[in-house]
Amino acid sequence: MKSMSNVDIYTISDELNNLLSGARVDKSFQPTNDIVVIRFHVAGTGRVDLVMQCGSRIHTSQYPLENPTNPPTFPMLLRKKIKGAHVESVKQHNFDRVVEIKVKKDEYYTLIVELFDKGNIILLNDENNIVLPLKRKHWSDRDISSKKEYIFPEERGINPISVSEDEFKTIFEEDSDVVRTLARNGLGSLYAEEIIKRANEITEIDKNTPNGELTDAQQNALYESLKKLFDNLKNESAKPQIVKNESKEDVVPLDLIKYDDFEKTYYSNFNEACDEFYSKKINTGIKDIKEAAWNKKVNKFEKRLRLQEETLDNFNTTIEECQHKGEVIYSNYPTIENIINVVNSARSKDYSFKEIGKILKNAKKDGMAEAQIFDSIDKLGVLTLDIDDTKLIIDPKLPIPENAEVYYEKAKKAKRKTKGALIAIENTKKQLEEIKAKKDIAMENISTPKKRVKKNLKWYEKLRWFVSSDNILVVGGRDANTNESIVKKYLDPKDIYLHADIHGASSTAVKLNGHELNDNILKESGEFAASFSSAWSLGFTSQDVYWVNPEQVSKTPESGEFLAKGSFVIRGHRNYIRGARVKIAVGIVDYEGKRIMAGPIDALEAHCENFVVLKPGFTKKEAIAKKILGKINEDELLTLDDIVRVLPSGKCDIDEEYHQRKKYEKN
Repeated sequence: MKSMSNVDIYTISDELNNLLSGARVDKSFQPTNDIVVIRFHVAGTGRVDLVMQCGSRIHTSQYPLENPTNPPTFPMLLRKKIKGAHVESVKQHNFDRVVEIKVKKDEYYTLIVELFDKGNIILLNDENNIVLPLKRKHWSDRDISSKKEYIFPEERGINPISVSEDEFKTIFEEDSDVVRTLARNGLGSLYAEEIIKRANEITEIDKNTPNGELTDAQQNALYESLKKLFDNLKNESAKPQIVKNESKEDVVPLDLIKYDDFEKTYYSNFNEACDEFYSKKINTGIKDIKEAAWNKKVNKFEKRLRLQEETLDNFNTTIEECQHKGEVIYSNYPTIENIINVVNSARSKDYSFKEIGKILKNAKKDGMAEAQIFDSIDKLGVLTLDIDDTKLIIDPKLPIPENAEVYYEKAKKAKRKTKGALIAIENTKKQLEEIKAKKDIAMENISTPKKRVKKNLKWYEKLRWFVSSDNILVVGGRDANTNESIVKKYLDPKDIYLHADIHGASSTAVKLNGHELNDNILKESGEFAASFSSAWSLGFTSQDVYWVNPEQVSKTPESGEFLAKGSFVIRGHRNYIRGARVKIAVGIVDYEGKRIMAGPIDALEAHCENFVVLKPGFTKKEAIAKKILGKINEDELLTLDDIVRVLPSGKCDIDEEYHQRKKYEKN
């Protein structure tokens, strides 16, 4: 996969600086060994994901990558150190393939993204010391390890944006040709050839011309071409595009003569162009990694099935052989009895088993008929007989029927085991089919990455909300700002206001719109207010909630007191809903179109058939969201973020008892 050039990085850095300056750093992720994603919140824009791949690329992305369930060390440290920080600047270091992202929290941190060679991502503190690198590396002049001072790579090449004509001409003092000289000085082969092509419109220059043979006119033409080309970037007149023909595809920030005959797709910014170019290609690499992991799971079941089928074959072989040996013993009863009698007679005369073996071998050689079936005898006196190419183990101390019964019993035992083996094989086949189906779905999702499209949310979807079983809209605040909005913007005189009787709760408004207040509305709204409060994260199963009329809610504090943002004073009598249930359900409802709703169980039961009931628990929201997505996202209307957004603050568990009970009642 193409790595970003110095020119690409210059363009991207400039765009990122304009976009992310002042943005708040959110969570960090590490989808693969060399890719780190940092999520930012940009005022007026919302979520922005920045993808950084060591040695290859850096750009914003609308294509979410699957993250591991347990985050690696590096993104966890980024969360600890810079989550909540604000971006000060994003810049390219000396027109090199290095990007510096400076952020400020309690102190300044700098994230270094190295895009040369195999690359690296490194967090520095305000003293320029390394807090943690994604990869530890050591060279004679650079040591990329924790607590070491970070040293930038040696500066090479020129900065085409600011280089003077005299500085430019000095690069041709080296012993090389024109195209190699330009390429080695930070322009790469693509832009080296582009500058030469443009210079040829002024005066003829062969790209393989030795530097020593360049005329002043040719050097002047090269410099003029370079300045005109890069003035487009300097003046923010870039034309981001993906170009392709039958054999090649590329992403560039400028119109290039080299790509005149290529099909071109233009984009509004270079980040968007890079996202389209790289994100689909990187999925091929991720697909290989994921497919290898899935193949390992599939191979595990295939190996188990193979061993189980071999075991079943062995059981069937044992049954067939043992039954045959039992029959052979009975069909050769007199002959076997004779040789047993010989052995027992010799033992009665104090012959050792070794001596008996020698006697029988000699008798066999001498043509004695009874001895022809003899093969060997061990030190315990157990005989091995060979009858019609069938080896039999015979204990002379046992009667012949008992020797035969030993084989019949082995056949019976193997026959009993075949039943269990057949059941195990069927179970493994079923598991193998399931894991293959899951693999196919996972591979399809990776092969066709889905672009995250910003949804146009209804006003109530920006808040907590649900529609009661009586079709009454109830809204609640998500944070201090939206708690303010609930009272100041959405609470009408004929509505009612609810709040859980605990510190840290959502301001809730029941939008009656002329409907009469009843016990059902109060019950459901009370459960909603209780669930979206700190009672959930504390693991409570119930919580008291009070309700009042809008005129009782005031932002004016008592004399000498102060009210924080999102807080209000309640004056007068409070009506209590005692022991409101702390439990919610999540499902897709048809309310002004299909959308996800999280609210009281009764409300979800009234508006949809397929939903998941949640209670305070011990599972992280992302893990629960994945389970919910698998259960309710039949028409693929939702993303993981849609579900995470509507969940209460704190860990959750699925209420399996509720679902088992409903399943039993349905049957």
